[in-house]
Amino acid sequence: MIWKPNVTVAAIVERDGRFLLVEEHTTRGQQFNQPAGHLDPGESLVHAVTRETLEETACSFEPTGLLGVYQYHSGADDVTYIRFAFTGRLGGPEPGRPLDAGIIRAVWLTLEEIRREAPRHRSPLVMRCIDDYLAGRGFPLDVIHHHPS
Repeated sequence: MIWKPNVTVAAIVERDGRFLLVEEHTTRGQQFNQPAGHLDPGESLVHAVTRETLEETACSFEPTGLLGVYQYHSGADDVTYIRFAFTGRLGGPEPGRPLDAGIIRAVWLTLEEIRREAPRHRSPLVMRCIDDYLAGRGFPLDVIHHHPS
């Protein structure tokens, strides 16, 4: 058997001192996460984060930078995740567009509210990405190279 990590993307969006999160149903109950999901076959990382954000919030997302790359092993499901977190701007909602199955709502929370909800974070990466964003970390998008087949 060949071991492979799960490659995921996440959108880190701040507006007027609030951060965009999604509340979702998981096997461990209702939890908070950034708009995030898995990289699909043949898809670029940038396309994946715009697609996932649209599917989970019904809003377009324009990535402006790469916040960082994060490795996390979830003991709950014995899976290792490699997360590419992007910063960017959120567009307006697409009227009538349904949210992905399992997504309860997209919500804007203050830093204090997010810290208070820490026991309900999908992973420790939720807070780590926000902390890195607030610390001014990040890279231009041109550090990512996609070579389609």
